[in-house]
This record gives sequence, structure tokens and C-alpha cells, in this order.
Amino acid sequence: MYITITPQKLGGTYSQGSADFVGYLEKENQGLEQQDVEHFFNLYGDEISAEEVVKEIDGNTAKLKKKEPKFYSITVSPSKYELRKLKNNSQDLKTYTRELMKDYVASFNREINGRPITIDDIKYYAKIEHQRTFKGTDIQVKENQPFATEILQLKTEIRNIQDGRAKGNIKKMNREIAKLERQAPHQQNGKRIVQGMSKDGNQSHIHIIVSRKDASNSVSLSPGSKHKASEVEMHGKKVKRGFDRDAFFVKAEKTFDKTFGYKRNFAETYKARKDFVKNPNLYFAALMKLPANEKVLAFKMITKTGLPVIPSIPLSQAQIALRVFKRLRRGAEIAIKSSSIGI
Repeated sequence: MYITITPQKLGGTYSQGSADFVGYLEKENQGLEQQDVEHFFNLYGDEISAEEVVKEIDGNTAKLKKKEPKFYSITVSPSKYELRKLKNNSQDLKTYTRELMKDYVASFNREINGRPITIDDIKYYAKIEHQRTFKGTDIQVKENQPFATEILQLKTEIRNIQDGRAKGNIKKMNREIAKLERQAPHQQNGKRIVQGMSKDGNQSHIHIIVSRKDASNSVSLSPGSKHKASEVEMHGKKVKRGFDRDAFFVKAEKTFDKTFGYKRNFAETYKARKDFVKNPNLYFAALMKLPANEKVLAFKMITKTGLPVIPSIPLSQAQIALRVFKRLRRGAEIAIKSSSIGI
């Protein structure tokens, strides 16, 4: 499960309206028959129009300054292993989203009029998408880039020859292009992976737009708060504040597992991935202690993310392997963030 929570901004400026973002989320519906269209939904409705989403989100920004986010985007990307547990991608992910947003609310250390906030206190809209494309930040695109650069140079030379600006053997250059296409390390269906190419397989995921202000448009609820869970004295009163992202991510996993009867492997857990970055000694020790069948699956999952894998090794070599593991860890952090199973 890969979950991100981000304020919508361009450079250093926060979006003052949601129309562009909502329009972007509508792109998959273009050209589809009405029965195949994925509508926005929330806790109360299943077929909410894009126009209503924009109206409700943009109309719920009282007293927010230009330098404050008006809404947040939550993206939830289940792994291929998690998606296999779903019987109906769209309906099951809608069910999960509604439970997930209860976890989101429970992760706030806030009160409204002296009571804990509830799911009815937030304004959100969600949408299921089923396609993904490779981005320039994906490891497959980045590692294919040297080949892409050479291919582009050869194609430029061919055009120059065809236009009479240069001389050369076009057939030879085309053979070299074909060779480079085959040699690129990352392929999909026999073709070099490039930015913008659609990803194969089940790519279903969830986009959620959640207003910064509560449903009454009077209280600010920021999941971007730097405070996890604390109290501060304001005007002589103690006020709760903060949002616990760690708690939210852990709850998100448990809710998915409970809802769909999913048995989560160690390598898929938020705690394991956090330990990988923060405390590799602890991560490595836990990985080595897994039962044989779970360890095999863990290594398989890790390999799919592009992370370095330490093979099963004798205990006498454990310290050497751990040192190698530590050296590789820093560069692998990028792979975690671009993977489909990391949080």
C-alpha cells in the first residue's frame, strides 16, 4: 500500500481552486460509455459530478489565506498482491475508501466544540482510477534514459541526412537504433519503457480530495500539521492539535486487511519500510527471522520495488552483508517512494 498526502501547489503557490485538479481526475472518463464512467463519491453518494466537487471544495475555504492550502490530495495505491484480494475493483475500493476516511479522522488530535471530530465533520470526494503511466521519476524510465538519449541523437542525425544537411549511412543508423531499443534494461511487451507509456496489469488506485476546512467551514483540519498529538494553551484554555501520520498509515493497513481478509507480509508493512530507512539494523534482523515461506515472499516483494536484496546467508557473514545493506540503503530510499507498495 502506497499512500501520499499532499497539499495541491505549483512551485511555492497553493492552488486557489480545485477545478484543474478535478479536471485532471476526469481524464480517464474521456471517450467512455456512460456505464463505464467512474464518478466521484463520498460517504453519502456514489454519482457526484465534477461540477459539484469543485463547488463544494472551493466554497469551503473561509478565512484561509493565499499561502495556506485549500485542500489536500490523498492518493492510495494498493499493491498487486492487495488488488488480487478484491472481487470487484471499483466497488471494493469504494468500500475501503469510506472506511479509510474514518481512519483519517481518527488520526487527528482535535476537537470541535469540546468533542472529538467524526467522519461527518470532514468534506471529501474520492474517485477510482484504473490506469497509470510511467513517469520521469520512475526507476525504469531513469535507467532507460541513456539509451533514449542515444536513440534521439541517432534519429536527429538521420533527419539531417534526409534533409541534405549531413551525410551518413541511414540503414546502419537504423540498425543501431534497433539494437539500443533491445538493450534498454526495462522493457514492457517487447518495447522499451518510456515516460508516458501505460503500465501493464491491474493499476487500480484511489484519489481523494479533502477540504482543509471542516464541513461547517469553521475549523481548520490540516493533515500536514507538524504536531503529531499534543496540547497547547491558547487564551487560557488547553487546545488539542496535530495529525498522526504514522497512526493513519498503520490503521490504513489494518483496515484493508480486516475488510478483505488479507494476510500482510512483513515487507508490505509500514513499520518495516520505515525501519528500512530509519533503522536498517532492526529491519535486517526482522527480515532474517521470518519463517522460510514468508521470507521468500518478502524478498520477492522487495525485488519488485527495485530495492537491494540481501540473499539468505550464513550467520558468520551477517555483519558483512549488513554493511553492504547500509551502503545501499540511502540510494534505495528513492525506490521506496516510487514503488507501489511503499508508504
